[in-house]
Amino acid sequence: MDPQALAAALEASSLGAWVRAGWNYPIVNVLHLVGLALLVGPIVLLDLRLLGYGKAFAPDAVSAALTPIAVAGGVLMLASGIALLAADATALAANRVMLLKLLLVALGLANAVAFRVLQGRHLGRWRNVVPLSARVQALLSILLWSLALVAGRMIAYV
Repeated sequence: MDPQALAAALEASSLGAWVRAGWNYPIVNVLHLVGLALLVGPIVLLDLRLLGYGKAFAPDAVSAALTPIAVAGGVLMLASGIALLAADATALAANRVMLLKLLLVALGLANAVAFRVLQGRHLGRWRNVVPLSARVQALLSILLWSLALVAGRMIAYV
């Protein structure tokens, strides 16, 4: 199916109509922001620990405590993001900043998954020294999520 046709179908769906009705859009938007805080907050806290801040906390303990919160935030963001997209899908599908945001989110998630696969089992050994490769991934994570946040905010202005 053509992406524009898919966007039009999503926008014409009952979900799209529901989100556009009454206070639903602002409520879903707030839920999207809560999901954002729950997703990005824990990720950045772990990234900062990997970069050397908060050395009193073991990296594996930080990860174990915060990962479930980040996952819950990601699920909330995905659900609310689909709902927000449904409200105005045809315009958003053609919005280059929206497409950039989605790319940055995909890269941020890919970096997080790559970190888990490549580095996750070693977190317990990094109490004092974090390898350069993990610190580079932490910096990349902060950069990607920051750019995704900016792009998401800029969607309304382009």
